Amino acid sequence: MFGYVTTDNPNLYIKDLGLYKSLYCGLCKSIGATCGQIARLTLTYDLTFLSAILHNMLNVDVEIKKEHCIIHPFKKQGVTKRDALTDRIAKLNVILAYYKLLDDKIDQGKKGVSFLKKAYKKAKKGEETLDIIVKEQYEILRKYEKANCESVDISADAFGEMLKRIFREFLKELSTNDSDNFAYFLGKWIYLIDALDDFDDDVKKNQYNPFVLSYKDIKNKKQLFEDKKEDLIFVFKDISSSLIYYYDRLKMNFNKDLTDNIIKRGIDLKTKDIMEGKKCKKTIKF
Repeated sequence: MFGYVTTDNPNLYIKDLGLYKSLYCGLCKSIGATCGQIARLTLTYDLTFLSAILHNMLNVDVEIKKEHCIIHPFKKQGVTKRDALTDRIAKLNVILAYYKLLDDKIDQGKKGVSFLKKAYKKAKKGEETLDIIVKEQYEILRKYEKANCESVDISADAFGEMLKRIFREFLKELSTNDSDNFAYFLGKWIYLIDALDDFDDDVKKNQYNPFVLSYKDIKNKKQLFEDKKEDLIFVFKDISSSLIYYYDRLKMNFNKDLTDNIIKRGIDLKTKDIMEGKKCKKTIKF
């Protein structure tokens, strides 16, 4: 996805920081093993969170070992051992990255999607359902964009539905209305925080953005935050409150301090950072 779902590090327990880093590195290695080494460049924090919460909800414990990697060739780092669930999430990471780059090519003529074609073919093999979900929801999103949909709520629906369907595919019979709603609101938040983050770029390049269309009189992000701050706080607080409500109703099997930190602190912190004008460094940027 985009890399917005991250931890609030100053309030993260040391044990959970170690787990988070190990999950990140484990997912990175799984991407390399399943889709090729070049595909590791697409890894995002969003999928690291997905690995953390799905391992917990599906009662799949992780084992951490010490290994070298290309980024840390001299000192061994904690890495979660490969398992079937991590490999599936690794493939999902590549599928999401591929369709994001394809969408950028269709909308903006950007190059880069060919970089992932080989990895994408490996990723969708055996994960055809995940591939269909992402493809269909991006197609729906493009319909909203072509229609210049001004509704912030409607435009974010495609991403919310995408994540809801992805959770259902992983959870199968363990899916509940609470897990559906949690995933839906997380997907909406990711889409809208990305749109808010890209406000200035989209104004400059005349690209689709629901906030740009909703506030046609606003010329830049600074003015947006000054004149429409209360509107934005309402939108994101509503999503954040719903997200936490449904998260607290999920059945977890292990300690959930790490995912608590991300959902209950990291989401609001990232929203605050973007609203203060801090630009998020995205993983996929070609």
